[in-house]
Amino acid sequence: MEPEMTPLLPGERFCFNCSPEGPCFNECCRDLNQFLTPYDILRLKNSLGLSSAEFLKQYTVRYIGPETGLPVISLKQDQAADLQCPFVRPAGCAVYADRPSSCRMYPLARALSRSRETGDITEHFALLKEPHCQGFAADETLTAEAWIKQQELEEYNAMNDRLMTLISLKNRLLPGPLEPGLAELFHLALYNLDNFRKAIFEQNLLDGLHVEDGILKSIQADDVELLKFGLKWVRLKLFGNAL
Repeated sequence: MEPEMTPLLPGERFCFNCSPEGPCFNECCRDLNQFLTPYDILRLKNSLGLSSAEFLKQYTVRYIGPETGLPVISLKQDQAADLQCPFVRPAGCAVYADRPSSCRMYPLARALSRSRETGDITEHFALLKEPHCQGFAADETLTAEAWIKQQELEEYNAMNDRLMTLISLKNRLLPGPLEPGLAELFHLALYNLDNFRKAIFEQNLLDGLHVEDGILKSIQADDVELLKFGLKWVRLKLFGNAL
C-alpha cells in the first residue's frame, strides 16, 4: 500500500516519535527499496571498517537507471530474514550513528525548487504516513526543521544536494542514457571512494590535470573531501568544467 503523503507548510508542526518502546519498532526496517547516496556509503563503510569495494560487494546491489544510464546503488535486503535490513537487530539499528539519510529523514519527504529569477533554493516537505507506523500517535510535536536538526541531517542533505545538482545538470545537458564508460567513472568517483583514491595516487588518474598540493593532501586523508573532489571531477569529465 502506498503511503499517505501530506504536504507540510513552513513552520507547521506534526506529531511523531520513534523509540524501542513503540509497538511497531523495527517494522519499517524490512522489504524496502532503499537507495544509498555516495555520502551514505561513505559513512556506512567507515562505520563498519570496510573498504568501499568490500561494502558495495557485501551489502549492495547495483542497477543502471534506464533513462539516465547512471549507476544506482540499493541496500541488499536479507533474504533469509524476511527481507530485513542487514543492520537491524532486536535492540534497533546496529549502525544507528551512521544510518542512511533516508532512515534519518523518515517520516518526512524532502524536495528542492530553484527560482528561475533569483536562483534561490527552497526546501519543501511532506509527511509520509504508512499503515504500520504508530509513531504519529505521539504527543511530541516538532517542525520539519527541528526534525532535521534532531536527526543530524544537515551534512547529509548538503552532500546529497551536491549529487542532485550534478544529476540535474547531466539530465539537462546530456539527456538520455550516459555511455557505459562515463557511467563507470561516475561509479568510481562517487561510490567506490577507496578505489578512486588508489586510482589518483597509485595509477596517475589525474595526469595532465593541475590540482593544488593542498587539495591532494586533503583528498588523500579525508573521505568527505575526496567525495567533494569526486563530484567536481565527474562534472569535469562530463561537461569539461574546470575543477
